[in-house]
Amino acid sequence: MMRYISTRDRNHSLTSAQAILQGLAPDGGLYLMDAMPDPINPASLRNASYQSIADAILRLFLPDYPEQAIRRCVSEAYDDKFNDPAIAPLRPFDGGSLLELWHGPTSAFKDLALTILPRLLSSAYEQNHLEDTISILTATSGDTGKAALAGFADVPHTAVTVFYPEIGVSPIQKLQMQTAAGRNVSVIALQGNFDDCQRLVKAAAGDPGVRSACRHVRISSANSINIGRLIPQIVYYFSAYLDLVRSGTVQCGEPVSFIVPTGNFGDILAGYLAREIGLPVQHLVCASNANHVLTDFLETGTYSTHRSFQPTISPSMDILVSSNLERLLYLASGRDEELIRSLMGALSDSGSYTVPASMLERIRQVFRGCWADEAETMKEIHDFHEESGLLIDPHTAVAMHAFRSYRREFPEIPCVVLSTASPYKFPRAVLSAVQGKPADMDDFEAMRQLSALSGMPVPQGLAELPGLPVRFRRVIRLEEGLSAIAERMEELSHD
Repeated sequence: MMRYISTRDRNHSLTSAQAILQGLAPDGGLYLMDAMPDPINPASLRNASYQSIADAILRLFLPDYPEQAIRRCVSEAYDDKFNDPAIAPLRPFDGGSLLELWHGPTSAFKDLALTILPRLLSSAYEQNHLEDTISILTATSGDTGKAALAGFADVPHTAVTVFYPEIGVSPIQKLQMQTAAGRNVSVIALQGNFDDCQRLVKAAAGDPGVRSACRHVRISSANSINIGRLIPQIVYYFSAYLDLVRSGTVQCGEPVSFIVPTGNFGDILAGYLAREIGLPVQHLVCASNANHVLTDFLETGTYSTHRSFQPTISPSMDILVSSNLERLLYLASGRDEELIRSLMGALSDSGSYTVPASMLERIRQVFRGCWADEAETMKEIHDFHEESGLLIDPHTAVAMHAFRSYRREFPEIPCVVLSTASPYKFPRAVLSAVQGKPADMDDFEAMRQLSALSGMPVPQGLAELPGLPVRFRRVIRLEEGLSAIAERMEELSHD
């Protein structure tokens, strides 16, 4: 049966349920399947619903889960909490298709994984006959935090703690987290950036103070370092492709390319896994903002964090250390764990590494890179609205810029642009771009004006934010982070 092994040492080997429970491998590596499952012929899913596609793919990657458990997880996750029955609808536009991934409860693509991860984790909890509390530690650059808080709210045997950068998320994203409901949730702002939050969460499992505080508590994660976050994201690549087939845009078996706004590399890596199990993917275009560390890596083979960090209007991509790239490097190296340990050690010690030229060439056969600055991002929001009448958020606009660049080089290949967040999560930036002048108002007035302009309703979860009480205001310094986590573990140990 398939096992999940660490990218840094295959001796760390678990079942899929155990890997989901644990999140991060004890050596700091990320769990991946020890071999790819058998390919799926997309034609076999041609008439399948989103739920049926999810069921087929999850059973492929989670073989130790009972089939009825997966079926229950899927049906409970992908229901009327999404405001479109298609779950991830595909919308055609001139020259391509827009995959709308923001119809879930928190209006961002993270809902596609974080509505099902708590259910997968609960099922794993039962399978492994646990009695401990599972403490979900989560770093967020904006969208993961609220999606994790919503997904795990009051889920039995779990507690979720979210760390977000005090400066660097949008006001709407911040308010979504500060007003989160649930008896088992906690939110803390960190005086730093997302990379600081991510390092803190990764360091917690190995910290002696945190570990000594974990009595009857197990630490896991809802970030895409958790394989249970990554696998459900494969589903919408198949769903989008099959929508293209059903519409007659492509013939089944004809390749398409996906343009993916990318920060922590999880979303685009799911597309690569989809390709590895049979989806006809020509290219995966990695679309970055002004923090274009991934674009530079794809061009040069050198990954370097020696650059200034730039807060942008697409904050979920304001990341310099893209964790999931490690999984791609592992696969592209032929599962060379010694090389991965060396590369990740160099990144930790010196802030950079360079991959072998042959390895970069293999990666570049599938991946392309492109980035957009702030002016280009704003222009894409404006121009796409002028051309289509549709609103897109800044992250999707970065992808749209990459799409136009890619189409100039490959005009014949059908393309899907991933739209990862509702424009109403960044209303002032979107309104400013559409109007061509600063939006001098608060976010909720900007939402109202955008809705009047576009005829597109504001999602309920965002419209109700002004009336919700703010529950979480705590802000800590980076050096206080591990102590804060240990304190949280102490609280959970006494619950």
